[in-house]
Amino acid sequence: MDPTIISIILVIVLLGAILLRAPIGLAMGVVGAAGYMVLSSPAGLQAYLSTAWPDKFLSYDLAIVPLFILMGHLATRTGISASLFSASNAWIGHWRGGLAMAAVAGCAMFGSISGSSIATASTMAKVALPEMKKHNYSGALSSGALAAGGTLGILIPPSIVLIIYALLTEQNIVKLFLAATIPGLLAVLGFIIAIGIYVRINADAAPLQERASLSVRLRSLGSIWHIVGVFIIVLGGIYGGFFTPAEGASIGVVLTAAVGVFNRTLTVGAMVESLVETAATSAMIFVIIFGADIFNVAMALSRMPTELADWFIAAEIAPMTVLLMIVGFYLVMGCVMDSLSMIVLTVPVFFPTMMSLDFGLLPEQQALWFGILTLVVVELGMITPPVGMNLFIISAMAKDIPTAQIFRGTVPFIASEFVRIALLIGFPALSFWLVDIWSG
Repeated sequence: MDPTIISIILVIVLLGAILLRAPIGLAMGVVGAAGYMVLSSPAGLQAYLSTAWPDKFLSYDLAIVPLFILMGHLATRTGISASLFSASNAWIGHWRGGLAMAAVAGCAMFGSISGSSIATASTMAKVALPEMKKHNYSGALSSGALAAGGTLGILIPPSIVLIIYALLTEQNIVKLFLAATIPGLLAVLGFIIAIGIYVRINADAAPLQERASLSVRLRSLGSIWHIVGVFIIVLGGIYGGFFTPAEGASIGVVLTAAVGVFNRTLTVGAMVESLVETAATSAMIFVIIFGADIFNVAMALSRMPTELADWFIAAEIAPMTVLLMIVGFYLVMGCVMDSLSMIVLTVPVFFPTMMSLDFGLLPEQQALWFGILTLVVVELGMITPPVGMNLFIISAMAKDIPTAQIFRGTVPFIASEFVRIALLIGFPALSFWLVDIWSG
């Protein structure tokens, strides 16, 4: 049978397994292994597996993943989220919609430590939802702001999904972190503007509250100085070349734990829970990575990614049209699949296609641009019905807010994301300008 036909069958079978709710890592591994045996041989699969495990999981770069996950779990249990929200609220809470804006700002700062969308959304919701409810904020605005703010954990460094993209495409992790900075700040600004527009149209959704005194504002900064210090030391050290991303992640774990000890919020039980949850989350991610690796090797044997890229070139389809098709695919798939699964499943197929097209950029610039754009679109999937992950996180924590109302609350933020996607497509330099400056 023609290898291309086999690859199409494998993709159809995999999508069918996903729709039937099979574990994504297991589905990719089983389907990929079957495809490998058909395209090569059972002996070839056995030989590959005998070397793939150590090559993949003894990778130094992969050690970054559990370290940043542990850093996020420790941050969740040390009261950092409450301090971040309180500080943001003290400075901008008196604006109309200020509590929702403070929640977004808190999510951005917490996301820079946790690197996880789900952790950011769930942790900040525990702190911000009761406060917004107390001040009679509408359920739609409250839930929408937190669901959208939680997505910032995907893009703002350090991001677990960004690290996975770097490993899949063999890109420099430090440069990807830098590349994500401006798009991440654009997301924060876009969400705040979306809230401002929403409350101008629906003034009852966000009653005004009193302005905090200067002394309260200054005290709020005093409660987060150590958090800012962790952020500056970890990312500043990585960007400055003082230590590698893995070393930075290790230092981040130690400093975050030290903050918890200093604040007397990190107990032995909390530390044990953090370690157990880190092991479980890391195991899940590693299974997905390994399953995707087997599936993608089977795709490589079929030459489907290469032939897809060659087809686009031969068809003389405009590069921007190809990019928009890929973005459209991600927008649709984001409604039914989680972000990590989409990245590990599609990037090995789409990346060669994108790199074969001429956008007038240097290869590294194009790789960074595509990576950031991919993560932004995947980020949008976290708040897109019907299965946006953050929507259900917030729904589970705000049982008094109807799910339909939560869905409606995300509309302004989805609109903001479309604007950001358009900016990134129209101005690719937003994704690599800082990298060019940093590289000299």
